[in-house]
Amino acid sequence: MILTPVLTEHWDDPNSWTIDTYRRNSGYQALRTALGMEPDQVIQTVKDAGLRGRGGAGFPTGLKWGFIPQGPGQGGTGKPHYLVVNADESEPGTCKDIPLMMASPHTLIEGVVIAAYAIRANTAFIYLRGEVVPVLRRLHAAVAQAYQAGLLGRDILGSGFDLELIVHAGAGAYICGEETALLDSLEGRRGQPRLRPPFPAVAGLYACPTVVNNVESIASVPPIIQRGTDWFRSMGSEKSPGFTIYSLSGHVARPGQYEAPLGITLRELLDYAGGVRAGHRVKFWTPGGSSTPLFTDEHLDVALDYEGVAGAGSMLGTKALQIFDDTTCVVRAVLRWTEFYAHESCGKCTPCREGTYWLVQLLKRVEQGRGTESDLRKLLDISDSINGKSFCALGDGAASPILSSLKYFREEYLDHLRLGGCPFDPARSTVWADSAHSHRALGQEEGVR
Repeated sequence: MILTPVLTEHWDDPNSWTIDTYRRNSGYQALRTALGMEPDQVIQTVKDAGLRGRGGAGFPTGLKWGFIPQGPGQGGTGKPHYLVVNADESEPGTCKDIPLMMASPHTLIEGVVIAAYAIRANTAFIYLRGEVVPVLRRLHAAVAQAYQAGLLGRDILGSGFDLELIVHAGAGAYICGEETALLDSLEGRRGQPRLRPPFPAVAGLYACPTVVNNVESIASVPPIIQRGTDWFRSMGSEKSPGFTIYSLSGHVARPGQYEAPLGITLRELLDYAGGVRAGHRVKFWTPGGSSTPLFTDEHLDVALDYEGVAGAGSMLGTKALQIFDDTTCVVRAVLRWTEFYAHESCGKCTPCREGTYWLVQLLKRVEQGRGTESDLRKLLDISDSINGKSFCALGDGAASPILSSLKYFREEYLDHLRLGGCPFDPARSTVWADSAHSHRALGQEEGVR
C-alpha cells in the first residue's frame, strides 16, 4: 500500500503556513464550492464520504453534524450553534494535529468555515494547548490573514454567511482532551467531564447545540468537498474510508508523520520509516497512543483501520504508533504511562482518582522487584474496577496498558519478582545481555523487523 499525501502534501513548501502559499495550492476553493451548496447538502456529502472522527473514537463526522437541530430559527431551539475544534493534543505519542497546524493552519481554517456553515454556526472556537506557543502564534496569524481576505467575519465571499473564529489557549490538562471537559474549560470552569446525557449536540457550550471535532477531522473536509466522495472512498476500506496521518515514534529509524490510507499495516509503515534500530526487533507497540491496549510483533500485519484494530483487541485511537524494541522493559514503560494517568486524573470519580494511585504503587513495587505474585492479581483486579466504570475514558486508558501487558508479557512481570529487580537494568548486565541476545536471536529466526 502506498502513502497518500493529502493534508501533508505541501508541508515542505516554502512558507507553507501563509495564505498565499495555501491559495496557490487551490486553498479555499472548496469553501467557495461549499458556500454554493445548501448546508444540509454539505452535511450529506460528509456523510456519504464516510469520514470518521480522527480524534480517537472514530464516530462518523457527518452523523455528528446531523445531530445538531437544523432548519430555520436554529432548528426551533432559539439558541445559537457552536463549532469547537479540539486541538488539545495530549495523548502520549500523538503528534499529528500540532504539526498540521504548524505547517498548514489554513487547511484547518477552511475546514472550520465549511463545517460551521454546514451546522449553521456563526461562532467557532479552536481550543489549543497553551504550551505550544509557536503554534498558537501561527494560528493567530493565519486567522488574521483569513479575516483580512474576507474568509472570516461578515458576509464571507459575498455569501451572506457570517463567522467569528476564536483561538483559545488552554492551560495544559490532559483531561481537557475529553470533549465535555474541554467545554467546561472553554466556559472558564475547571476542566472536568460532564455527565451525559445531555450530549453536546443538545446542550454543549453555554448549554447550546455544539459540535466538537478533532483538528484532523475538520481539516479532512475541504479535500472531500473539492474532490468528491468517490475519490475519498477510493482509499481505505468500506467501513473506514479515506486517508489519515499515522504518527510513528520510538525505536524506528525515521520517526514522523506518515499519511496513508486507512488499513495499512505497521509492517508496511515500518518499511517507509526505515525499520527498527539495527540489530533489534519490535517487542511491543501502541496502535493509537498509550491509552490503547498494547500489540506485539504478532500484530504487525493487522489492518490499521477501526474494524481491523478492534478485531485484534485494541483501538485505533489517534494512530499514535509508539514502537518499542527488545531493549525495553515493558513493566517500566507501563509504569511511566500509569504515572502520567494518575497525575492527569481530574479526581472527579473515585475509580480513576483512587485506582490510578494504587496502580502506580503496585507497579513501582513490581518494577523494583519488591512485589509478589499476588500483586499481579491486584493489578488486574484494580484495573477491572476502573475499566468501564470511571466517569470518562481516562480510566479506561490507564487500565488498558496494564491489562494488555499482563496478557502478553506476564513472564516478564514474573522475572522482576524472581530476580528482585528489572532484568533490563544495565546494573544486571549478565541478565540484561542474555535477555537482549535471546530476543535478537528470536527476531532473526522469525525474520521480523
